[in-house]
Amino acid sequence: MRKRAAVLCGAAVVVAGCVTAAPADARSPYPAPAAPVAAVGWKKCGTADHPTLQCGSVRVPLDHTRPSGKKITLALTRVPHTGRTYQGPLLVNPGGPGGSGLTLAGFVASSLPKAVAAQYDVIGFDPRGVGRSEPALDCAPGHFQPVRPDSVPATTALEQANLTRARSYAAACGTKYADVLPHIDTIDAAQDMDIIRQALGARQISYFGYSYGTYLGAVYAKLFPERVRRLVLDSVVDPTGIWYADNLRQDYAFDDRHRAFMAWIARYDATYRLGSDPARVEAEWYAMRAALARRPAGGKVGASELEDTFIPAGYYDGYWPALAQAFAAYVHDKKTGPLVEAYEDLGAVDSAGGNGYSVYTSVQCGDTAWPRDWRRWREDTWAVYAKAPFMAWNNAWYNAPCAFWPASAKRQPLNIANGKLPPVLLFQATDDAATPYEGGVTVHRLLAGSSLVVERGGGNHGVTLSGNACLDRYLTDYLADGTVPRGHIGAANAVCEKTPEPKPAKPRAAASSPDSPEASGTSHGSLLHRLVGFRS
Repeated sequence: MRKRAAVLCGAAVVVAGCVTAAPADARSPYPAPAAPVAAVGWKKCGTADHPTLQCGSVRVPLDHTRPSGKKITLALTRVPHTGRTYQGPLLVNPGGPGGSGLTLAGFVASSLPKAVAAQYDVIGFDPRGVGRSEPALDCAPGHFQPVRPDSVPATTALEQANLTRARSYAAACGTKYADVLPHIDTIDAAQDMDIIRQALGARQISYFGYSYGTYLGAVYAKLFPERVRRLVLDSVVDPTGIWYADNLRQDYAFDDRHRAFMAWIARYDATYRLGSDPARVEAEWYAMRAALARRPAGGKVGASELEDTFIPAGYYDGYWPALAQAFAAYVHDKKTGPLVEAYEDLGAVDSAGGNGYSVYTSVQCGDTAWPRDWRRWREDTWAVYAKAPFMAWNNAWYNAPCAFWPASAKRQPLNIANGKLPPVLLFQATDDAATPYEGGVTVHRLLAGSSLVVERGGGNHGVTLSGNACLDRYLTDYLADGTVPRGHIGAANAVCEKTPEPKPAKPRAAASSPDSPEASGTSHGSLLHRLVGFRS
């Protein structure tokens, strides 16, 4: 266990007098003065991949305006530093909202160069409501049980069926978690992070967040700028669109990404035999969707489930070969097995996914007000669908509980503009669908002195520690000594070329071994994207 503690005002606790916090009132999102925080008691919980991993927990107020009131528990993991140089805790978050960060700590610690990782205590955590934290939310188990109604409401009956699902889900959350729901949001999670900092005995923390984790990190930095040592944001959320507008922007970006996938299949027509014209391949895909709407594959994969299965391809092109094989098998031979297998691997929602979706909706619906008039949603989504049909309605129904959410948002979205931070490092792919490129540029402008590294032509979501040596070099330099690029290449300070797109997968029998990355899907990029996940 680590013996040193930067701000321990006693052998076992960090007391509130060591930290200055602004008082809370009805107009302020800032926390009330904190009660004493007990130091984390770490226990060994190593795995074969991460033998030095430790587990712990911290208690935080359910309501930060009442620090002496009801407490909830956050689960933590740690890979302790081993180097003589110690740079403090590095908190990591995979996004979501609703993603578990416990395993990410081991991944980050093992993926960074040993000399750099050894300088940090890499800290994973499950935000409030998530995973091993208590309570862990699961509003309506089985909500995504197949086969769901077709996402595209071509008839009044389909629209009403989907609206009934959205209303019932929101009602179930409100009934089951009435006391918790008003406190599951980004600002509360950021305030939790500062209690984690205190429990770690640290004057400052460093932070590394992917996807939604970039917004969480930016909010923490706004609330506690003096507590930030280093800040890395990868695949950056646009804070000006929280959250309704951001989801509409996603629809266009995912449609572009889906078309890029169709074009990739067309380039390998000799393998997939779906046509060398991307438009023809896309037409085949929509024909498959229509057929599955009439007769779901294996009784599991209808039109909505097909979308769920192919949406991950917009997050990570490493999924393209397997999905293309399943697509081709269905078109040519009417084989449903590969589609069902792909759905179960990428699209199906298990209990962990149910927990993730519960926190996703709670945070997104609770962070800020959403339109309450369904006519607004209908009009906006049909307008998007006319130009970008791939995910428009699927995404609308995924977020539709927010139109009926029982716990109204307490605050306006926080303005994350900040001129009080040390140098911040941002990473963004130009063709990212989940967090479109403009979000990275916007946050670069809002965080004074930040540096933006762009992956030119890249479409993956989560780009560092995923196989791009150029990007990882900038990350490593920054974590080692705070170095950031200061060039000027358009809106960016540095540009890296994209990671090459995948090649068609070899047949299983011809793979070099059953444990090869191609056969098992355990390449470094695949491991990261399993942790970052899709949506929640």
